[in-house]
Amino acid sequence: MSHVNIARFTLGFMWIYQGLVPKLFTIAPLEWQLSSSIGLSADATFWFIKFAGVSEVIFGLLLIKYYQSKPLLMLNIIALIGLLLASAVLQPSLLVEAFNPVTTNIPCIALGVYLFSMATTKASLKH
Repeated sequence: MSHVNIARFTLGFMWIYQGLVPKLFTIAPLEWQLSSSIGLSADATFWFIKFAGVSEVIFGLLLIKYYQSKPLLMLNIIALIGLLLASAVLQPSLLVEAFNPVTTNIPCIALGVYLFSMATTKASLKH
């Protein structure tokens, strides 16, 4: 399997897993804690988490299929930076937990940057 495919499937899997397991199959306590810190009612928080889970699964599938799309890859990078900053602002205590947003988002940002650079390189080689 090529390096690009390893990066592509790893990044897509991360989004799919983060949508399915801690949001759709069950709502993880830390997921509830982080999402409820936005200030929504309990019912609205529940639906916000479920919507986020579905969105993440779709986004992961799109990344796997359209891994050469520079706008999609840039959206991935921006979203991961945004989610990391949101975690730091809303629940800074999460940054010291095991498997925290720093240790998960930064490697996925790096994979996105790698795929973006590959998409840019391939595009420049075609011209």
